[in-house]
Amino acid sequence: MIKHILAATIVLTASFAFGDDQVSVHVQPTNFQGPRQLQGQTQSAVIRDYLQSWQSLHTALDQNNAALLDPDFVGTAHDKLAATIQQQASLGIRTRYQDRAHDIQIVFYSPEGLSIQLIDNVDYDTQVLDHDKVLTTQRVHARYVVVLTPAEARWRVRLFQADSQ
Repeated sequence: MIKHILAATIVLTASFAFGDDQVSVHVQPTNFQGPRQLQGQTQSAVIRDYLQSWQSLHTALDQNNAALLDPDFVGTAHDKLAATIQQQASLGIRTRYQDRAHDIQIVFYSPEGLSIQLIDNVDYDTQVLDHDKVLTTQRVHARYVVVLTPAEARWRVRLFQADSQ
């Protein structure tokens, strides 16, 4: 199982490079107790799809286009993020994100296989822009509680919530 985690981390780190910057992805060993065993292939797919959802989120916020969330977000997560995009578009601003690091731990896998919960300690940079003028730049460390659910051939984010620490 550790071999699967390391392989997933290496592949994901390589595939989420931005220019000269590279995102560090660390997946903690899964150690939850439950009636359903988490297979290595499922874990890799969840992590891959979750990190892809961050890319969709970045692009949607940068372009003020909520439709870009559709492949990766559903339910409450989609609705809240779409509202954020609508609000920033009405203000004439956009937000640009640059991931730095993800430290991910899967903490729950439902017995029916219909949801997976993970905790992600994320480091990223954010810029708020008015047209092409940078209004603010900030480095952020946040802890996210995330619930993913299977849909078609991928996992989609259903709950995406920053957790106050």
